[in-house]
Amino acid sequence: MNDNKLSPSTEAFTGLTLDPQEILPSFTQAANWQERYRALMLLGKRLPPLAEALRQESAQVRGCESNAWLYHREIDGRHYYLADSDARIVKGLIALLLTAVQGQDKKTIAALDLHEYFDRLGLSGQLSPSRTNGVLALAEAIKAAAVESSKR
Repeated sequence: MNDNKLSPSTEAFTGLTLDPQEILPSFTQAANWQERYRALMLLGKRLPPLAEALRQESAQVRGCESNAWLYHREIDGRHYYLADSDARIVKGLIALLLTAVQGQDKKTIAALDLHEYFDRLGLSGQLSPSRTNGVLALAEAIKAAAVESSKR
């Protein structure tokens, strides 16, 4: 995933802040799926786009129907991620995932139950099967990066 010579700076990882107390209420308080969908797309806009040079095949997440890239860095036992997608809804889903894992330790990331998390946000059953599979692939890539990093 991060094997290529190009890699984002450490500051790019630690500078990405997604406060769950600020972000998650927009989903839990949304009255219907249309409001959640809109909130999801707005959340995706908060993620900085990856530079074109970083959109490397080696950073692509397999299993996503659209293009998605993921970078990981462990800093002082905490795990940080940068990710992007060429699809707005996927980018919003990435932002939701990163809200749950950014700056967390390996144990917390490994314990993330994506189905419970999406139930709590009111997103379960709202995503197409292909989107659900893509989000699951992203979540697994996030977990795998934390585990693999800790083995080094």
